[in-house]
Amino acid sequence: MRYFLLDKITVFEPGKRAAGIKCVTLTDEVLHDHFPDYPLLPGALLIESMSQLGGFLVELSFHNGGPIIRRAVLAQIKDAKFHRACKPGDRIELESVLESQSEGAARVNVIATVDGEQVARAELVFVLRPVDSPRVHEQRRNVYRIWTQDLNPPPLIP
Repeated sequence: MRYFLLDKITVFEPGKRAAGIKCVTLTDEVLHDHFPDYPLLPGALLIESMSQLGGFLVELSFHNGGPIIRRAVLAQIKDAKFHRACKPGDRIELESVLESQSEGAARVNVIATVDGEQVARAELVFVLRPVDSPRVHEQRRNVYRIWTQDLNPPPLIP
């Protein structure tokens, strides 16, 4: 991942749902150009933050503890809707709900809200793919530990 677009995961119920937070700040480098004097979080990056939460939910819900670690890969964005732009100072609350799953894929619905107002929603489809890269696994473990450091009990991170 180039951009880490979650700050914290606040809820994790394996096989059901996950919730998290993204705080938009002027230090988010992308806001310097999008747009000068009128900074807005690009919709594509909001979808990416929704995808990171959904991918986390899928990966950790379906890891069976075996030696092959499968990572969630975004395969489809369905029915994405944006209701308003997100700007510096916004605390985006995200909730991802697992809607269906099969052997190698899962569908989640993700809603993003700011101050209780829905700003975006999307249906995301992920496929689970085996990844044979220690570097990828190490990066994901480190990021997932940071995101989940306040969860009790902490999730098992593959």
